[in-house]
Amino acid sequence: MRPLSPEEWGWFWVLAAPSLAVLAMVLLNLALWPRGRASGRIPGRVSVCIPARNEARRIVACVRATLGGTRRPDEVLVYDDGSTDGTTEILERLEATERGLRVIQGGDLPPGWLGKPWACHRLAQEATGDVLVFLDADTIPTRTCLARLGYVMEGWSADLVTASPRQVTGTLTEQMVIPLLDLRYLAWLPLPLVWRSKAPRIRVSNGQLVGVRREALEKAGGWEAAAAAVADADALAMRFKERGMRVVFAQGQGMATGRMFDSRAELWAGLSRTFYHRLVRRPLALVLALLLYGALFAPFVGIWQAFSGRPVLLWPSVAGVGANVVLRIALAIRLRQNSSGILLHPVGLIWLFCIALNSFRLSRRGVLDWRGRHYDLGGLHVDPLRK
Repeated sequence: MRPLSPEEWGWFWVLAAPSLAVLAMVLLNLALWPRGRASGRIPGRVSVCIPARNEARRIVACVRATLGGTRRPDEVLVYDDGSTDGTTEILERLEATERGLRVIQGGDLPPGWLGKPWACHRLAQEATGDVLVFLDADTIPTRTCLARLGYVMEGWSADLVTASPRQVTGTLTEQMVIPLLDLRYLAWLPLPLVWRSKAPRIRVSNGQLVGVRREALEKAGGWEAAAAAVADADALAMRFKERGMRVVFAQGQGMATGRMFDSRAELWAGLSRTFYHRLVRRPLALVLALLLYGALFAPFVGIWQAFSGRPVLLWPSVAGVGANVVLRIALAIRLRQNSSGILLHPVGLIWLFCIALNSFRLSRRGVLDWRGRHYDLGGLHVDPLRK
């Protein structure tokens, strides 16, 4: 193979080096990412807390999987947050037949709170455990979930553990886009800094599965720290680190599974609602995210240009595309994702780029429509959703 010319080397740094750098960071993080073991033990009395609003399709599977684990929780609490889709009736039947389940009926949402943080706040007030595990109603814990979560909590001396469950994907759009969401934390910094650094800004979290020691939660001021936060787990993690406590972000593929969206339309609407907020609503963070996705997409443009009359771009672009393909294969293997999205990786990047821009646009409106509620994020007035 002939050596690259100076011009090809110049294009290498533009078209290949960013993708190779991202690949190296992701492979490092996949190797160092804490994973719980089924032999672990979660300390003390355990309360599993499930906020639920209009989850009729999912709540039975979530509750029964939670109660059927190898380490059965001491209690399972579900906060029924004004559901109108039959969730209330389903929970009434479950409560009558499932030992250890207690359903809490929600009331009016107080000023200054978003729905999920308030539900978690009420659940924490009612729970009696030494460790509280907050689980989204669309997330299904594995039989060894609590054991694995406890292994991380004890092994890393963590006060707060959040974990990223295995994301189930159905539509082709999900298969293209969902794995790329992991780049928001795998590609930016070495993950061990999350628990080794005391800097509150160095944090990663996932609200689908959160385990916290009760004493630590009380020391942090409870869920009030996240009362007005769309990215509630992130706000809670920041408060923990501000109070000098240890936060760990774990790989949760062996702990739980979940499907965030059931269709392409839900994916577009759901990610547009949260993407920018999970970047802590900072334009600079959005710019950096767009640069990252743009850098990964650039080699595919280079390939097209190389076959359109600019052969000098060929080998730098091939190297960049190769790094992207290896990246998607590594994510598919480690995160147990469907491999269908690998060949359509550049299309997924375009989707995510557009979602990020739409999320920024929606955030400028200062309002949020979700689960039948309309939030004014400026004043946090909560009114019935306008039809």
